[in-house]
Amino acid sequence: MANTETIRTVVGIIGNVISFGLFTSPIPTFVKIIKDKTVGEFKPDPYLATLLNCMMWVLFGLPFVHPNSMLVITINGTGLVIEAAYLIIFFTYAPSKKRKNLILVLLIELIFMAIVAFITLKFFHTHESRSMIVGILCCIFNVIMYASPLTVMSQVIRTRSVKYMPFLLTLANFANALVWSIYALLPVDPYILFPNGSGFLLAVAQLILYATYYKSTPKEDGNKGEVELSQTA
Repeated sequence: MANTETIRTVVGIIGNVISFGLFTSPIPTFVKIIKDKTVGEFKPDPYLATLLNCMMWVLFGLPFVHPNSMLVITINGTGLVIEAAYLIIFFTYAPSKKRKNLILVLLIELIFMAIVAFITLKFFHTHESRSMIVGILCCIFNVIMYASPLTVMSQVIRTRSVKYMPFLLTLANFANALVWSIYALLPVDPYILFPNGSGFLLAVAQLILYATYYKSTPKEDGNKGEVELSQTA
């Protein structure tokens, strides 16, 4: 039992490191925004989605919801701060219309989280029931975020080009989903296992697609593609 717990802790720490890399992957995008003093055609959607996902996982990992989940809290708490910083930068350099939309979505997310937290604490009184309600919501949001590259995958097939599917980010997603799936098996935690297991299969499909169309991709100078953040545990 002690050995299993030690292994789980080590795997969780590795998962934290990989997830941190995913959270910081959009930094070049925001360096460009600051340098150009405009958000251009970039959209805040991935960062808003990741912010909500992190808030949900932090709630899930709290001791009065799902005990012994400190590693889930630490990485998603870190992600929460990083995503908030991205959104502050986006808000600073966005035009008025995009700022209004950003504030509106943020308000909706905060209200939604407040409702979820209230219902969880008010009407559910055991760790099992609280873990179930919040865990199901976490699964839904995580699967949606892992499935978000499906549009890019269809574009790769259509254009026979991996131009907009960054290999390192795809590989990082694969490693992230794999590590958190292993973590969820020590012991079995279905709320972490299901979304990350699904993400692992989707990441494998992306890597196969990348290998299939890499050679047919036209070579270009420079890196014009935007690196977008996917999801973490």
